[in-house]
Amino acid sequence: MKSTSPGPPKAGLHPRNRHRAGYDFPALLATAPALGAFVRASPAGTATIDFADQRAVMALNRALLQHDYGVAHWKIPPGYLCPPIPGRADYVHHLADLLAGDGAIPRGPTTAILDIGVGANCVYPLIGRREYDWRFVGTEIDPAAIAAARTIVARNAGLAARIEIRRQDAKHAIFGGVVSPGESFAASMCNPPFHASAAAAAAGTTRKLRNLRGQKPTRAVLNFGGRSHELWCAGGELAFIRRMMAESAARPELCRWFTTLVSKPENLPPLRHALAAARATEVRVIPLAHGQKRSRILAWRFGAP
Repeated sequence: MKSTSPGPPKAGLHPRNRHRAGYDFPALLATAPALGAFVRASPAGTATIDFADQRAVMALNRALLQHDYGVAHWKIPPGYLCPPIPGRADYVHHLADLLAGDGAIPRGPTTAILDIGVGANCVYPLIGRREYDWRFVGTEIDPAAIAAARTIVARNAGLAARIEIRRQDAKHAIFGGVVSPGESFAASMCNPPFHASAAAAAAGTTRKLRNLRGQKPTRAVLNFGGRSHELWCAGGELAFIRRMMAESAARPELCRWFTTLVSKPENLPPLRHALAAARATEVRVIPLAHGQKRSRILAWRFGAP
């Protein structure tokens, strides 16, 4: 390999994103030597991993969380969503800017964040706690994901006072059933399932792996990127976010800002229409970019700032 030092800044990543300069493989390997089994030379001769290999991505995530966010224990069940850390960190940093407004970024446990669909990986709370010392409530419907997230919290010192994982028993509810009367948050965040069917999710994974490896994946590989509830729901992300908006309008005092990722730009016009109908007083769209991937955060609120 020519070099294992960080490369040029990653285009589009937030200025405070720790991964903006690329992956520092020497530092990561010093913290997490097990990553070495998956590091290889890229065509340019620099260090990289096979991003189509679930084990390699898992090892990289574990190293990043340990080295950059002080997470000594991080393990998720096979087949559950293993998200790219830089992109998840970007959401957290842009949320911090949103909460700051024209003032200082709020820090400390008095700033409470509600993470809808925290997942087995618990990544947003892990990053938000390290970067801003926020307090998180993460909600989840899947028992195995809940157990994994709670184990991560329990096995890392200092997290139990900052991260609470709650079970959502109502399959189609977003906020109902997991928040108490009078409870409020600075913001909610969500990475919704964006496919409308299992077939669409499998096709999306096929395209992703073909782009990474240049070949069609086997059936056994198709599920490495997430469980069914993480990848798809009836109506896709548009239907999911519309439900979220309807519930937010019914309890506008719950969050100062409601936010969610929106993967498909064509969903923005109908979502803006839904927010207008719900009488949201302010709506913002925050663009996100990580490599070739483009996404956006949709944020809305009710009442005065």
